[in-house]
Amino acid sequence: MSRGRGVQQDWRACLPEEKAHIFYDHERHLELLYNMFSVSLNEAIELKLAGLLGKALSAMSMSAELCERLTRPLTGTLRALHEHAKHYGTVPNAAPLDPQNYHGPRGQRSARISGLLDKVLFSHRLQFLHKVSTLEEMVEDLDRDFRRLAGDLVEGVCPDPERVWHDVDAGHYDLNTCLRETIVLFKSFLVVLPAGQLGDFEKAVHDQSLLPESDFAAPRHGRMGAFAGQ
Repeated sequence: MSRGRGVQQDWRACLPEEKAHIFYDHERHLELLYNMFSVSLNEAIELKLAGLLGKALSAMSMSAELCERLTRPLTGTLRALHEHAKHYGTVPNAAPLDPQNYHGPRGQRSARISGLLDKVLFSHRLQFLHKVSTLEEMVEDLDRDFRRLAGDLVEGVCPDPERVWHDVDAGHYDLNTCLRETIVLFKSFLVVLPAGQLGDFEKAVHDQSLLPESDFAAPRHGRMGAFAGQ
């Protein structure tokens, strides 16, 4: 069976009740944080297009704060996956990153390099660990770049503001891609995670991502299915 097909089957698989509770709680939390970030940025772009630059920059400043609120638990989830897999030897299905799913040149380059290395790493465990590490690095870079560019816009120090507006929108798209990849990895990981390790893994995810205990409702996104099929 190809790894892509295995990921598809994992995505369609029904998890046992305890695993399903962990997955859907964490997915909803990440989705909520992403929605807040996305709505704020879209508002900033719409205000800018309407000629309301002052209000647009205020919304952009808020977007930068919400970006960090998203990326902290997102990188935390990836760290928890990496550390648990490295310590316990858990090996889930994981398809290579696709450069076509990224808009920014850095994301495309990272995905392309990851895909090349995936072909020479014959161990599925090493392939999984490398993909998780690549995603974590990408999220950290995207967060840093987004907040830096947003700050430059707000402070009025951009030599080419139009280009920067385009770049922050591309960064938003690529963060969404990383989020989708992470959620799919999270599901595949839970599919193969032994029940006896569930408590340790749940604690690691909670500690690394600061996941609150309360539930959050968030709408599902149509892009998710495409990543589950990779």
